[in-house]
Amino acid sequence: MATPMETRNELLAKKVISSLERRNMEGYFCKTKEDAIKKVLELIPEGGSVSWGGSMTIRDMGLTEAIKNGNFEVYDRDIVSPEEQQIIYRKVFSMDCFVTSANAISEDGVIINIDATGNRVAAISFGPKNVIIVAGLNKIAKDEDAAMKRARGTAAPINAQRFPNIQTPCKIDGTCHNCTAPGCICCSISTVRNSPIKGRIKVVLVDDSLGF
Repeated sequence: MATPMETRNELLAKKVISSLERRNMEGYFCKTKEDAIKKVLELIPEGGSVSWGGSMTIRDMGLTEAIKNGNFEVYDRDIVSPEEQQIIYRKVFSMDCFVTSANAISEDGVIINIDATGNRVAAISFGPKNVIIVAGLNKIAKDEDAAMKRARGTAAPINAQRFPNIQTPCKIDGTCHNCTAPGCICCSISTVRNSPIKGRIKVVLVDDSLGF
């Protein structure tokens, strides 16, 4: 028998998925990280080319390793030099699939992402044939305004702690200052409110707290 939390989470996911579908995107709900990995592997075309963005969600849940162990043409940006990484960033635009997460998703299906180099938000908007976004329910916000506040006020200051060579205001005190400081990781902000190609963007929601 489902717990009250499980019931609520399933209802919330159903609402978000319905909102995504109205915006020309596909949505899926998985109860566990393991189910989510299985679903993503099903969504990537067999033998297809695939790479991923700088998401801790997909790394921490073991998804990138599972992709590397699958029957895909994998471009692993995590094991190459900075120069080779830049080449992969550009190759992504002609790949079959790009896998990443989201900083926030509103209940009515708007997806918010913040990026330093812009490679992730660019690939979400245009290029690869399929974009798969994996997000825990902790990324769901009430509306677009709340989603933006979550991305800038929660996700970005936490993410900044990952980088030892920057000293942005949010890294120092943990809160967003809307800065343009050297090393700022909030250089590009993406709001995806609709997909011009039906089904190109696929969102896999997970009944878990994942990433930032």
